[in-house]
Amino acid sequence: MANSVVMERAGAEAILDGDRETALALLMRVGELVGANRRLEARVAELEQRLNRGSRYSSLPRSQDSPSAPPRPGKPGSGRRAGGQPGREGGNRSLFPLERVDEVVEHWPERCHACAHLFGEDERIDAAVPQRHQVVGLPPIAVGVSGQRLHRLRCPNCAAETRAQLAAGVPGGAFGPRLQAAVTTLAVRNRVSRRDSSELVGELFGAELSAGSVDAIVHRAGGALEQAHARLADQIRSAPAVTIDETGWRLRGGKRTLWGALTPRAAVFRIAADRHEREVKALGGARFAAIACSDRWLAYDHLGRERRPLCWAHLVRDFSAHSERLGAQQDFGAAGLAIAGGVFAARDAFEAEGDRARLLERITPLKQELRALLEHAARKSTKTNYHRLFANNLLKRWPALSTFAHTDGVEPTNNHAQRGLRGAVIYRKLSLGSQSEQGERTIERLLSASITRRPQRRSLLAYLTDVHNASIRGDPIPALARPRSGGERLPRIQGPSPPPRSRRLKPGPSDHWAPGFR
Repeated sequence: MANSVVMERAGAEAILDGDRETALALLMRVGELVGANRRLEARVAELEQRLNRGSRYSSLPRSQDSPSAPPRPGKPGSGRRAGGQPGREGGNRSLFPLERVDEVVEHWPERCHACAHLFGEDERIDAAVPQRHQVVGLPPIAVGVSGQRLHRLRCPNCAAETRAQLAAGVPGGAFGPRLQAAVTTLAVRNRVSRRDSSELVGELFGAELSAGSVDAIVHRAGGALEQAHARLADQIRSAPAVTIDETGWRLRGGKRTLWGALTPRAAVFRIAADRHEREVKALGGARFAAIACSDRWLAYDHLGRERRPLCWAHLVRDFSAHSERLGAQQDFGAAGLAIAGGVFAARDAFEAEGDRARLLERITPLKQELRALLEHAARKSTKTNYHRLFANNLLKRWPALSTFAHTDGVEPTNNHAQRGLRGAVIYRKLSLGSQSEQGERTIERLLSASITRRPQRRSLLAYLTDVHNASIRGDPIPALARPRSGGERLPRIQGPSPPPRSRRLKPGPSDHWAPGFR
């Protein structure tokens, strides 16, 4: 330290004495130190941003928010009390019709509540229509056991012994189709572990299943769905528009990626090695020509700007992050949030009116405002250091920001795909992923079946029962989704509500925790 001070003083004295070379060397050194300091400041700012990252403007779930994270600003209160409002039509549980009632018990009053008169049998005459009260209970459930006796006969001619064969439709294993379907539904839809499934089946149905038997049943269901899953993938690839997203997966502790492509009536999942472009092409196939709404991950760039609309919920998240910084970056984020609010307000109006011309009329001035905002932020300036890259990124993909406004069946967000992946994320976190390639194929197919049946409001249990019955008989496996003619619309997805100019928008978290098939 003393030498450093001496050298600095000597250098200063040399400058005063007119030593030009020493002065130039010191000035160049000062320039290097200033540049290094700027890089370190940028690095510190980046690390602070990562440290403060939360679910409000990143892909992290709310469960990983720091306890010190600021609370999410809520919607302004309406001033009304919680619960049903005066004048609202009440809702009551509907009673079952009499033909569905197993037992009817008649109750008669014993005494008059006014004078304590004791009613006799001959006085039991209804003064009004009896009040009906129903109690729905769960009776003791026991599985039905079907015993199959295969007799053996000896031939009187050649003395050879011949044993009877099981009839068509009788399972070769120890468990029937509906019981196997129930176990599989518990595993994939309800995410119950193998051991808990074994205990639950024993308590509810009186059937004894080991954890290994549960796992074998699940894998058998996944194997039976191979052809149905392939047909479903072909149906997705021929759809005019899809939403697509990806999330992490694990195979024996190693990193993998679960990809999902969804339409309003179908969903197909595929576990692959990574998040690269080749996996997107493998998911879509060689003739994939659909419009795929996604985030800005570079693996989707090969689709082109016309076929790859960007998710506005992700933009809201990014604008929210910028709006919580300082100076010009804060102004940029706040302006972007206001524009995004107008976009979602226009989309909500289109959902109510169905007038696409009116939607384009509302979107056009918002596009002009956003374009001016991005072009100003894209200029090279010290004030735009922290949001210039984001602005340039959007300008390069400019046509992809308004595809939803002029193309039927395209939504402004890929929330449909993110919601489809939520169950898979929860499953992965409960089970730590898969332990074999066969387990990956099983979870792909069963997740596709579960998510596909839900928007159709069709029972997964009933479908898996039909799958097991068809597999036992050797019949073709029933299709997961029936093709629909004409354009399809995604289920109504509530985007961020349009705020006033001072209000900030934030999309909901896209990830939760999840088990995997082993």
